[in-house]
Amino acid sequence: MIINMAAADQEPHVPARFYKDLSYLDGFLGTVGDLQKAGVLQDVVLEVEDRRFPCHRLVLSAASPYFRAMFTSDMAESRQKAVVLKGLDAVVFGEILSYIYSGTLHVSLDKVQPLYQAADLLQLDYVRDTCSSYMAMNVERSTCVDLYKFADIYSVDRVRKSCLQWIYENFQITSSDEFCSLSVNQLTEIISHDELDIKEETTVWEAVVRWVQHSREDRLQHLPILLPHIRFNLMTSDNMAAILEHPLVREDSGTSEVIRNVVKEASCLQTRIGMETLEMVLLFHDRKKKILYMNPRAGMFLSCSYSTEELHSIKAMAVTSSNITYFVATKESEEQNLLFLFKYNHVENEWEHACMSSVTMFPRLGKDVLKDEVHLVEIDQILYYLGVETRSDSTLVRMKKYSWLSDQWQECSQLLVDGLSKYSAPVICGSYLYFITKSEMRRYDPSQDQWDPRTPPGINLPVHTAVAIGTEIFCTDHVFRQIMVYDTESDSWQELQGSSNREFPSHLLISNPQFFVLENELYVRLEAYNTAIEGASIYYMVYVYDRYVDAWRDLKITLPNHYYTLCRSMCHVARMYQPLLDAVCAHVEV
Repeated sequence: MIINMAAADQEPHVPARFYKDLSYLDGFLGTVGDLQKAGVLQDVVLEVEDRRFPCHRLVLSAASPYFRAMFTSDMAESRQKAVVLKGLDAVVFGEILSYIYSGTLHVSLDKVQPLYQAADLLQLDYVRDTCSSYMAMNVERSTCVDLYKFADIYSVDRVRKSCLQWIYENFQITSSDEFCSLSVNQLTEIISHDELDIKEETTVWEAVVRWVQHSREDRLQHLPILLPHIRFNLMTSDNMAAILEHPLVREDSGTSEVIRNVVKEASCLQTRIGMETLEMVLLFHDRKKKILYMNPRAGMFLSCSYSTEELHSIKAMAVTSSNITYFVATKESEEQNLLFLFKYNHVENEWEHACMSSVTMFPRLGKDVLKDEVHLVEIDQILYYLGVETRSDSTLVRMKKYSWLSDQWQECSQLLVDGLSKYSAPVICGSYLYFITKSEMRRYDPSQDQWDPRTPPGINLPVHTAVAIGTEIFCTDHVFRQIMVYDTESDSWQELQGSSNREFPSHLLISNPQFFVLENELYVRLEAYNTAIEGASIYYMVYVYDRYVDAWRDLKITLPNHYYTLCRSMCHVARMYQPLLDAVCAHVEV
């Protein structure tokens, strides 16, 4: 036997492997930052305004294509010890350098626009994208016009779209000085859009007049450009007569002629989205993912499904003063103590992410908890998340408010109400939140972050539902036996006399009332159980209160009983785009 000694001595083949040190990047970046702080190995000085920033060419070139081109080409700057950078703010450039050397970026509303400009110049994609996300996330009443103008100049489409959508949905901002700072082209784009949420076209005319009169001598020449975008064909004859008598029109005969020509040529212009909205009560069936939209006054009852697949359970909802509908819900794939915010897109009939951070549900703190509820409310365009924990001897109300600037939920003062309060009702009236129980009433003042005692309702039974109309709050007990009215201005209660005039058949058990307000009228939805029929199920009735005759009127409708798992202490009302509802919803027989 011949043995190949070379083969015998050969070691078995071991494949090569690649290893990646995950801590190297952080360590390297940290070392580079330390060198910058210590002023070691710096080989160039950048001069911005009146400040000097010693730096490393290699680090700047690695971070920014702008600096890479500057220091690796035949440009004069590649050979200079000091380089002057123009068009940059020194404070903002300091933030840019901090990011380059640390990877950490600090963004605030007062710096985000110059920070975006600097990032755009220096070709720092991450900084630019982060700034645009931050601006889009902070679009609200006080920022929307300013951010829109900036996004329009720099073609930041995401921010521009968010601002326009906010302005369309909140056209009442036309009374602000910021609105009057728009350019004629920007104003034209806004008023020409179908999605303006307005009830009357005269609102657009009034906005244009305010804009012109803000700088009359300079802007009067733009009036003929703006007029064709006002839909005069949608106005009444009385409105048109008043406009033709307006000083802006009477002083210039050419303007009135333009208006008449616009009326003739614009007869086919369609209505704005806000003109075809109808106040509807929104009632959810969480398990079947269905919504019932109803307006008993108009005789409209529509049902449709919603398909937000990732939702697990809807916990609460709120309709804001600007008609934005939000709800908080858990997700299938996330921890069940996290709540995520969604909002309703009226134009697309879709529930979409609200681009707001999640909020953690309040943990139970007390023993013998009878029930805990989640509420979402709005006070002066700020969202508040409430956790109400009812115990055997007290009720604890904990609250967080959402900060648009930081995208964070901030803790607010909590409220502890002593005594058994199995039923309670939070309600917004004006700029305050009221929390009502049978024996207590507290008012939360957001400006002071404190709860103040108010006169309790003195009701004989626990408060089950409450709703505000103007400066008054209406509440009733869980069997709709006693109705109380609170005047927020005088801090006084009185019983609604019409409640004593209402009689139900003796075989009906009435419970679980829920108030809602449609077109400034008070309605109540009631559960009724017919004891005369064995095995009969619960059904629902709707009554409206006629204040002139001080009586409740039965609307003679019976609603489907499987929609009402999310009403809480009140039913929510929003202005819905009726043509879209007609297209996607099915009519419900009542």
